[in-house]
Amino acid sequence: MFDALLEGIVNLGSIHSLLLLAAGSCVGLLFGAIPGLGGTTAVALLIPLTFGMEPWQAIILMGGVMAATSTGGSVSAILLNTPGIAPNAATTFDGYPLAQQGKAGMAIGAAATASAMGGVIGVISLVAVIPIMKAIVLLFTPPEFFMLAIFGMCAIAVSSGDRLLQGLITAVIGLMVGFVGYYDVTSTVRFDFGIPLLEDGVKLVPALIGLFAISEMINLAVKGGSISQDSSDVEISGVSAGVKEVFKNWSTMLVGSGYGTFIGAVPGVGGTVAAFLSYSTQAQRDPTPEIEYGKGNIKGVIAPESANNAKDGGSLIPTLAFGIPGSAETAVFLGVLILHGIEPGQKLLEDHQDLVFTLVVALTVSAVFATLIVLALAKYMALLTRISVHMLIPTVTVVALVGAFALNTEIGDVVIAFIFAFIGYFMIRFNYPRVTFTIAIVLGSITELSFHQSMLIADDQMSIFFTRGLSLTLLALTILSLAFPTFRRKMKERKEAKLETEQ
Repeated sequence: MFDALLEGIVNLGSIHSLLLLAAGSCVGLLFGAIPGLGGTTAVALLIPLTFGMEPWQAIILMGGVMAATSTGGSVSAILLNTPGIAPNAATTFDGYPLAQQGKAGMAIGAAATASAMGGVIGVISLVAVIPIMKAIVLLFTPPEFFMLAIFGMCAIAVSSGDRLLQGLITAVIGLMVGFVGYYDVTSTVRFDFGIPLLEDGVKLVPALIGLFAISEMINLAVKGGSISQDSSDVEISGVSAGVKEVFKNWSTMLVGSGYGTFIGAVPGVGGTVAAFLSYSTQAQRDPTPEIEYGKGNIKGVIAPESANNAKDGGSLIPTLAFGIPGSAETAVFLGVLILHGIEPGQKLLEDHQDLVFTLVVALTVSAVFATLIVLALAKYMALLTRISVHMLIPTVTVVALVGAFALNTEIGDVVIAFIFAFIGYFMIRFNYPRVTFTIAIVLGSITELSFHQSMLIADDQMSIFFTRGLSLTLLALTILSLAFPTFRRKMKERKEAKLETEQ
């Protein structure tokens, strides 16, 4: 194992390899920052360039892309309320309010640093579990998928704070949206109202582009001015303060990285679920938040961003062990491996460990390199928040719509983006949380599919969810999650009563 790690470092040691890694990182940052593109598109577009490369060279290039994408997506999420990729949507909830307060530099600094730290932790976790990869992945079957999704759904109910009723309403609507379209289990198309556009369901990326990017442009058009509500003519700074916040709130970063690594390793769940669960958990576990979540709490940036990059290491666990991609991005990366004659599975882990560790080293270096680029340019990026909305709105709207169209080259995706743009605007206007709506869309299909698969396995016996160790553990965590806000409120009331008595 040590020899394989050493060979991976040697593979990355040449000037040519470093240039490949730098090129991949820059492409990942760019595609991550442009709404609707993301790492999946970047990896797919670069596949033809790898035809004449050695396998380890192709792995270095692709590793650079995958590690940098989430970092790039955080920039547009913070500055323009536009998630570059779906997992960055959770970053908008507190990152964008910070930008509105003139603290874009601090938010970018925190996001970039948390991304780097999360990426490194995710890769370390990947290295640690290489000897036991197979046993870990096989722990998850449909009942565990279902209970994991239920745990995420319960996080919806308790993450809305004082807007619990509004959160539940938007969650129900989000579930309804998630159930639209063709369903594999019954081989039927549901809730499409005879509209061909809805037969394949509501695509997540165009919906998120409309819900966050274009809806915010509509809101800005109504308000006028600029993104930053701090109109004082001062130099935009605070990047170093954002870096310090990550180390100051190291437990938030570690928990987020843990979510990213653990959930990223579950095939089909992906970074979006990891980011939202990390955000929701942080909002629940913070006993006395100095600033309400959703109003510019820096921990609300650190938690999802550390999960975003940590998921890269986690999602490679099933990809390398079984050839089961943990995400869409790793699915395309799997195609790169097969193209170069590398078969994932036991043979890869035994005969080509040098390639595995080449990927490990590439992911680690790229995560740090992408962060350094963002930190170096953060002050200039943050100037976007001072631009007049009359210049910003048409630019962002056009880029967002092009991103929605480019993903599948279907004009219907543009229509979906527009529909969700108005839904998002009215949610802003009437103070309904978009986070619960988004989580419900993401988890809805996973919940339903896993439930039906579990029922088929157990011959319609619900006991399957209560007789499996991991499933029962997830159920216990769900109950604790629901009970925690009540417990915290009772403790707060008891503390206030005690203070009143002493006075």
